Amino acid sequence: MQSSLLRILLVAATILVVSTACGIVGGGADGQRRADSNQPIRVGVLHSLTGTMAISELSVVNATLLAIDEINARGGVNGRLIEPIVRDGESDGRVFAREARRLITEDRVEVVFGCWTSDSRRTVRPVFEAHDHLLFYPVQYEGMELSPNIVYTGAAPNQQIIPAVKWALDNLGDRFYLVGSDYVFPHAANAIIRDQVRSLQGELLGEAYVLLGSTEVEAVADEIVRLEPDVILNTLNGDSNIAFFEALRARGVTPNRIPTISFSIAETELQLMGSAPFDGDYAAWNYFQSVPGERNEAFVAAYREAHGADAVINDPMEAAYTGVHLWALAAEAAGGTSPSKVRSVLGGLSFAAPHGPVSIDGQTQHLWKTIRIGRIRGDGQFHIVWDSSKPVRPLPYPSYRSSPEWHDFLDGLYRGWGGNWANQGDAPVHIQEGWDR
Repeated sequence: MQSSLLRILLVAATILVVSTACGIVGGGADGQRRADSNQPIRVGVLHSLTGTMAISELSVVNATLLAIDEINARGGVNGRLIEPIVRDGESDGRVFAREARRLITEDRVEVVFGCWTSDSRRTVRPVFEAHDHLLFYPVQYEGMELSPNIVYTGAAPNQQIIPAVKWALDNLGDRFYLVGSDYVFPHAANAIIRDQVRSLQGELLGEAYVLLGSTEVEAVADEIVRLEPDVILNTLNGDSNIAFFEALRARGVTPNRIPTISFSIAETELQLMGSAPFDGDYAAWNYFQSVPGERNEAFVAAYREAHGADAVINDPMEAAYTGVHLWALAAEAAGGTSPSKVRSVLGGLSFAAPHGPVSIDGQTQHLWKTIRIGRIRGDGQFHIVWDSSKPVRPLPYPSYRSSPEWHDFLDGLYRGWGGNWANQGDAPVHIQEGWDR
């Protein structure tokens, strides 16, 4: 991790020097740039390099930079090289918003690749919309959102959450316990799960939320032992996962006794946290490093050449890498790199991604993607136990409620957290009871 962070910081420092030397100047509020074909194309990379989410986001920066390196190696976009400017969101939505505004108004980038948590994405969204700019967002999320200023290269709910719950009901049991970090994605994901489990005649025993970054999970583990669910559905993010799984194992909760399906744990987290506590549990993604095929083998080899033979790759990294290539294809097709030009050609654009073929749905700016469920192996990789066999159309709004009802639900969360997309409260854990069938 230290070498990855060093490279990121060196890239950022070099960019500042080069940008000053080039004398790049910004235009007015309409976002005009200097029409000089010799100038590099400045793009923003906005992720957490510090804080609780750095454990997940540092590697996404590396995958983004790998795609940029590949495009530059073949001559860039329309004959111009790409110059990345890396900013640290510090695992804080407010910092993400500040840095997004800085990238757009001061650094004059043409596009931004970034964000992980829905807190950060929803906090920066008004910035991109106010400036009519463009964000490529690489992480699975709760849906319930459409923005002309965001391209969503991660999974919509029907491409991860919903099929994983159906698979669990068919293969593991119908009595569920939900645990997540206390911000918008886990709450919204669990609302979808509650609707789905109820419609399929399952049983929800309880749910718990832990402040983002907190390790106070003992009470949650005790509640799981007491209730003995068939399956735990886990939407914890960041390094809270280490404490949670260690607490489960300390109480004798193993995959053979109560399996867990996670929605934010992948190969990178397993390598950094150690895979032993997770061995035998499950995760739902579109991409696993173990996906067979020459395209993925080439991707893994290229990443390892840049970051070492032991480097691992996960789903958000692949989605980030894919997003950069899709943006470059769009810029070439449009004959320009301004957000409005790129956006005008996005619909239907396709790319042979490492996880399989993807295309941008013109109505939603989400990707058609293949769905997979994997079981965690002792070596930190995944044995794929199920896949959808072909790309699935993205449906950002789950059919259990209308779009206005989902928006009302989200608005209630936002207002309840005092105008934030994450709980800022003092209580580290909130435990709620479930309902019987």
